Amino acid sequence: MTARHSIQTCLAGAVLLIATALAVAPAAADDVVLRWNEIAQQTVAEAIPLSQSRSMAIAQTAVLNAAAAADAEGPAASVDAAVVTAAHDSLAVLVPDKAAALDQALAADLATVKDGAPKDRGVAIGRDAAAAVLGARKDDGAAAKVSYAPKEQPGYWQPTPPKFASALGAQWSRVTPFVIQSADQFRPPAPAGIDSANYLAELRQVQEIGAANSSKRPPEKTDAAKFWVQSGSQGWSVAARQASLERKHTLLENAQNFALLSSAIADALIACFDAKYAYELWRPVTALQAGVGDIASSPDWQPLIATPPFPAYPSGHACAAGAALTVLDRVYGPDGHKITLTSTMAPGVTFSYGSFREIADQIDDARVYGGIHTRQDQAAGRALGQAVAGYVLEKMGGPLP
Repeated sequence: MTARHSIQTCLAGAVLLIATALAVAPAAADDVVLRWNEIAQQTVAEAIPLSQSRSMAIAQTAVLNAAAAADAEGPAASVDAAVVTAAHDSLAVLVPDKAAALDQALAADLATVKDGAPKDRGVAIGRDAAAAVLGARKDDGAAAKVSYAPKEQPGYWQPTPPKFASALGAQWSRVTPFVIQSADQFRPPAPAGIDSANYLAELRQVQEIGAANSSKRPPEKTDAAKFWVQSGSQGWSVAARQASLERKHTLLENAQNFALLSSAIADALIACFDAKYAYELWRPVTALQAGVGDIASSPDWQPLIATPPFPAYPSGHACAAGAALTVLDRVYGPDGHKITLTSTMAPGVTFSYGSFREIADQIDDARVYGGIHTRQDQAAGRALGQAVAGYVLEKMGGPLP
């Protein structure tokens, strides 16, 4: 099946996936795990995707630990108070400039919990859960400084237009993973050589359908390419919340499922950036402007969307998609869903999906039709994300702690 697509002119001002206000969809109002997942998603939306994934995993891990601990104490502790406090306290530290809005959201939720010892105990559990996770991640390598100098040789990554001062994420392979053992645990095989028939065929495809002025790209593919400029931490969170409401999962199930999802995406991106800087493959715009093999130099060639400032292989969006697809298929089932997504990157565009695989497949297409990846980047990323998520499910997917 393919994603269903429509233009919603009346939704020009709707910004479901990337927003600065902490507005909460009414459908999630009865479940504080879902509500604070949406708050978390919106809170981190202005950060770079790597930081988004780390912050979401920290917040959702704190939520899971708080929910499980409060539930274990029975009536003596409010699970709701524990969850909202854990989410608030972790996010307020991670994104301090949003602290005021987070404080308001916390106060509103705590006001709905009956005053008394169970509420106080839940708050204490939530604070402890957030402090524990934040403490464990304090020196996890996310803020490390790494010197990286591009190799000025054919096939190796070079800064891409618009020119960036430096490569992004060169230190990310040094970030301590949440679940996997090491960043290189699932490193994919090396990409095809730049003079190979497969690589050149894939590059010619990008040249034709990924150019900014391509006449071979259908309008829906243009919309999808712009739509999925947004990060996986944004789109996949929305899809998961909708699936949870469809399947009527409990608060504790949601706490575990969203911790699984966020940890798998975060670890997939850690592994992804290990591979990116291990192989340092140039981007299509660099290859096409320079010329390679039997493909003549095209100095004026430009992709539809701006090329991110880091190596191509494997695709970061595909790594996140492979991880999300694997987790969400396991916890919600692969088919029979009714998921609707929008994006501020493509105002007025709505896509509908019947499965998580439709989303992942659309993302693969979007990065190629956007002119920033070849098919091998997408395939390797999908496989890497799936491998990471399989390991995360094996380690975290059992009964609640």
